[in-house]
Amino acid sequence: MATHPRATPDPTGEDPTGEHPAAEDPTPDGPSGAGSGAGSGPEAGSGPGSGLCLVTGAGGYIGGRLVPELLDAGRRVRCLARTPANLRDYPWADRVEVVKGDVTDAATLRPAFEGVEVAYYLVHSLGSGHDFEETDRRAARTFAEEARAAGVRRIVYLGGLTPQGVPERELSPHLRSRAEVGRILLDSGVPTTVLRAAVVIGSGSASFEMLRYLTERLPVMLTPSWVRTHVQPIAVRDVLRYLVGSADMPPDVSRAFDVGGPDVLTYRDMMIEYAAVAGLPKRLIVSVPMLTPGLSSHWIGLVTPVPAGLARPLAESLRYEVVCAEHDIAEYVPDPPGAPIPFGRALTLALQRIQEAKVTTRWSSASLSGVPSDPLPTDPDWAGGSLYTDERERTVDAPPETLWKVVEGIGGENGWYSFPVAWAVRGWLDRFVGGVGLRRGRRDAQRLRVGDALDFWRVEEIERGSLLRLRAEMRLPGLAWLEMRSERDEEGRTRYRQRALFHPRGLAGQVYWWSVAPFHAVVFGGMARNIARTAERAAAAADGTASPGGTSAPPARSDDVPAHAGEAPPRA
Repeated sequence: MATHPRATPDPTGEDPTGEHPAAEDPTPDGPSGAGSGAGSGPEAGSGPGSGLCLVTGAGGYIGGRLVPELLDAGRRVRCLARTPANLRDYPWADRVEVVKGDVTDAATLRPAFEGVEVAYYLVHSLGSGHDFEETDRRAARTFAEEARAAGVRRIVYLGGLTPQGVPERELSPHLRSRAEVGRILLDSGVPTTVLRAAVVIGSGSASFEMLRYLTERLPVMLTPSWVRTHVQPIAVRDVLRYLVGSADMPPDVSRAFDVGGPDVLTYRDMMIEYAAVAGLPKRLIVSVPMLTPGLSSHWIGLVTPVPAGLARPLAESLRYEVVCAEHDIAEYVPDPPGAPIPFGRALTLALQRIQEAKVTTRWSSASLSGVPSDPLPTDPDWAGGSLYTDERERTVDAPPETLWKVVEGIGGENGWYSFPVAWAVRGWLDRFVGGVGLRRGRRDAQRLRVGDALDFWRVEEIERGSLLRLRAEMRLPGLAWLEMRSERDEEGRTRYRQRALFHPRGLAGQVYWWSVAPFHAVVFGGMARNIARTAERAAAAADGTASPGGTSAPPARSDDVPAHAGEAPPRA
């Protein structure tokens, strides 16, 4: 299967924070109408800035926040997505047009570019394997060629700031690839704006999460030598402002711009200031030269939610002095009063977003490279093979909507309602072999949407009030799903139905299933019981019938019904 560039978050992807006007809450009087193909989107606007923009990576970290900014600026927006369904739950989904496509597939790009004035290139294949540079190169060339053929007026690309005086061949693979992609787009024949940013500060980004967790969890830190290199961080609000403003640059402007905030700091300075802004005691930071990027990435992976596979390119990039050599962008996108935003203010705004639970996307919003995209085994086009299932059902003495709230609130700080030690061990094992583990948590404590990361799962489907389907993104010798349903039976009773599915890959997959099968009664059976009981306690509390001591409601009336299917998978 070909590896596709994705909107994988990195130091250049963030969210709008603080006082930014309504970046994540589209106004009802904005452009409306959603489509599944070219030509079915919103009506054309009028006046300057109303041209059609194509946004790639709209389901990723920066793309998911750029879209509402463009809409608020009066632009019409078309989103290119390999899986359009992943965008349906975004708050701006009914204001944009969505087309199915892939930046590596010219045939899908041609209809996507129809009528487009400005194309935003916000995808890359970071973390997809050793050949990610070649994948990035091929994707950028395909995108550039099709944009030129379609008569696109401008390409806008968000890349990485590279160190002055360092030959490109000596850069880290991540920075080298970002620089090459920028060069390919600039050579496309289409006027192109390349914005080069270092560490972007905003709630939920990989860079911010790395800084936040390292500082909060380690009062005494033995750090790599790169904590003493200088970087020029930039607030996400400034990045988004430059992205939006770049669409209106004159046609004779085609170049790269360095973008950064007003402060030049070492990473050590950044950790010290984070501690001060967050009200933490002063941190003791000691740099240790022998911590290589590889060791640093594993160290970061142990301490922060950022997995080692993503931490490594971030750590490699921080080895270099990345400071802006110019601020020419202000000639075309003038800085308003108070901008660029100082580092301390950017931290304050980001922390405020987290405290208010207004982080609309996180670094984990983008799908991981290399995770399966195969259909669910019960889908009509499934190819067949072995399929193992574990099914549980319980009658719940609570309304279906109360049960659904418990189901939708699963994971993150709420946990998985069974054998916490087993889940923790599974998470640690996953991180040990390079997986994401349990630390990604949730984007929102109460509400999920399709495409959300949920610990080491990803939300594949939601039927609000009735079905939550998760696809496993932990390292497994096969494909795995977990389904949870809230429904009424023929007698009007609330029923909780839970189904785990595993499609093994080879002998290793068979061995894996049968080695963990003995624990299913504890893990999956306990989950079903505890979800039912939690819903019953919530219903009792709402009715005012909970006991004064807060004891749990009576157990559900039916027992778990385990069923392990063997070699004959269900067919549609």
